[in-house]
Amino acid sequence: MWHETMPYRQHLSIVCSAVSGKIQSVPEPKLLHAQTLSKVPIFSGLTESEFAFLVQRVVPRHYSAGETVFGEGEPCSGLYVVESGHVRIFKSSAGGREQVLSIDGPGSSIAELPVFDGGNYPASVSAVDDVTLLFFSKQDFQALCLTHPQVALKVLRVVGARLRKLVGIIEELSFTTVRHRLAAYLLRLAQKEGRVTPEGLEVTLPVSNQELASQIGTVRELVSRNLSRLQAEGMLKMDGRIVILCNPKALETELQSAG
Repeated sequence: MWHETMPYRQHLSIVCSAVSGKIQSVPEPKLLHAQTLSKVPIFSGLTESEFAFLVQRVVPRHYSAGETVFGEGEPCSGLYVVESGHVRIFKSSAGGREQVLSIDGPGSSIAELPVFDGGNYPASVSAVDDVTLLFFSKQDFQALCLTHPQVALKVLRVVGARLRKLVGIIEELSFTTVRHRLAAYLLRLAQKEGRVTPEGLEVTLPVSNQELASQIGTVRELVSRNLSRLQAEGMLKMDGRIVILCNPKALETELQSAG
């Protein structure tokens, strides 16, 4: 099992050679891959030999910003783990509208469900910025689950958490207005990375209005219109992608009254 007190390189040398019983040198990329895998919830608690099984079979794949990793409905070939960068998971309509389900960063696993149940990919994934993903084939992951059933239980927990998040998205889309979804997005962003200024909480929008629209389930025009209205009402000030929430408490009160 993982020992916190053991130097990382020493432990990894032991892990990566557990099957052969020899202490071997480990290439630098493998050290990075193993460090990433050790942070993934579904892989926590593995034995040294099981961890070595993963490290030996992982295949790094690189994607540029905007590049598609896989599309909705494609046959599932395997599981991905984000090593660096960010990916967007989204659904598309026949008319080209997109609904972003999640933006995932380093340490996140992707496509556990189709690997687990044998179905196709239920959503599309593309790179937000330059991304490195670690890929495991479906066969290797299923073999790991057969020899280590606790991994399968952890997959169920991850899938369950995602289901709860999707229920929340459905609830927002069904029962709230674009204004309320936009306000909730800004407040979440402020809570995560807001900076206190004399004028209020300052945040930097990480995406374009088009991408923001995809994340809150609307169209770009309505995002722009509602941002302008909030600015006219004195709720916020805008300078490009910089937004200052002048009265975040008023936004919170508005959201609570809408519920």
